[in-house]
Amino acid sequence: MGHMDNLELLPEPEEPRMLTTIDPDAPGYPGEAYGISDEEARGLRWPASPLREILWPWGAITFAFGVVFMLLIWPHINAYLSPILPETEWAYETTGIRELQDSGLDGSGVHVCMVDTGIDTAHPDFSNLTLAGFRDFYEGEHDLIRDVGEDSHGTMMAGLLVADGKFYGAAPGVDLSIALALGPSGTSGQEDRVAQAIRWCRITQKADIVSLSLGSDPGDGMGIQSETVLAVQEALDAGIFVVAAAGNTGDDVSISDVSVPANMQGVIAVGTSTRSDNVWSNSANGSLVDPYTQENRSYPDQKPEVSAPGVLLFSTTSTQIEPPYAYSTGTSDSTALVTGALALILELYGTALAGDDGVIDAEEMEMVKRSLASSCDKSGIDGSPHDVRGGYGFLDAVQWASDIAFELNLA
Repeated sequence: MGHMDNLELLPEPEEPRMLTTIDPDAPGYPGEAYGISDEEARGLRWPASPLREILWPWGAITFAFGVVFMLLIWPHINAYLSPILPETEWAYETTGIRELQDSGLDGSGVHVCMVDTGIDTAHPDFSNLTLAGFRDFYEGEHDLIRDVGEDSHGTMMAGLLVADGKFYGAAPGVDLSIALALGPSGTSGQEDRVAQAIRWCRITQKADIVSLSLGSDPGDGMGIQSETVLAVQEALDAGIFVVAAAGNTGDDVSISDVSVPANMQGVIAVGTSTRSDNVWSNSANGSLVDPYTQENRSYPDQKPEVSAPGVLLFSTTSTQIEPPYAYSTGTSDSTALVTGALALILELYGTALAGDDGVIDAEEMEMVKRSLASSCDKSGIDGSPHDVRGGYGFLDAVQWASDIAFELNLA
C-alpha cells in the first residue's frame, strides 16, 4: 500500500460525502465547483497516507473498533461539526428571501405543486407540514407517500422550500402538493408521467406555481411537440407560473440551450450562482434562438431568466440516513429557491396581480417576468443586460417584489 503515500483525497462537488483519490500534482476541481475560491478548494484536499496506517495490518482491527466507537458517539460529534460545516444561510440571505420573511411572509395562501421523486414526510423538519395533495405517477401507489429517488431528490427540493426545523426553507407556509413522477434515478425520461403530473397540478390541485427541478436535454426525450411542453403550455395559459431548472449541462458543448421545458417562452428558467458571486460553471447556456418559433428570443424571455444559489446547499434527505441531511448542488436547488421567492411575492401581491377579474392572465404573467428581469442583481454577470449562462442576473427577491409593486401602481 506504499503507493498511497503520494495520493490525496478530494471531496466530489456533487456529493461531498464521496472522496476521490487524486495525484497531489493534479489540479483537482476549481473553487467555483464548490462555490469557494481556488485557494479554499485546495484546502479541502488531504493526504491519503494516514489511511495506510489505519488499514493494515493491526490497523484493520483498530479501524473496526474505531468505526463502532464513532457510531456510538456520532450524535455528539455531529452537534459539534454542524457549526463548522458549510452553512447555507447565505443562500436565503443574499437572495432577499429572509428579508421578505422578516416582513411576515411565509407563502401562506399560495399553492405550490412540485413534480419530482416524491417526499419523505417522516422527516422531523416536515413535522408541521400537511400536504395539500400527493399523487404517484410512477407506480400508482397514491396512498404511499414516499420518495423513490436514490438520492432523495424530491425530499431535498421540498426541504429547500418548506423545511421548518434545523433550517428554515424559503416559503414554509405554502400549501404544497407533491407529484411523484420521476423514477429512482431522478431523470425525466418518462415524460408522459411528467406531463400527467403537470396536468394534475393544474386541474385538481389548482396550483399557483408548478416547480420543476427537472428537465431533459433539448432534442432529447421531451421534444419540441412533446406532451410535457403541451402540459406546461396549458398551465401557463391557465395563469399558473412554471419555474424550471435550466439544467446542469454548461460544460457540454453539444448542448446549446437550457433544458426542456425551461426553454419555453413563458417558463422562468433558473440557472445557478455560487457563494462567491459567480455563475456556476455547469449551469446551462441558453440559446439566442427560440426553438419553437425559430425567432430570436427577446426581453424578458431570454434564457435563462435568473440565477439563484445552488452550490452545496444544506437540505433534508431520507430519514434512512442519520442525520437526515445532506448537501446538494445544481440548477434543481436554485429552482426551489426561485419558486419560494415567487410564493412570498404572490402572498403579498397575488390578489392585486389577478386584478378585478381574479385571474392572472398572460399580460400579468409577462409583467412578473419583466419585473424579475429588471430586478436581478447584475454584478455577477458584469453588469451586462443578459448573460447566456447567468440570465438577467442573480435573484433579488426584495427588488422583484418592489418592481412588481411599482408596475401595479402600489408603490
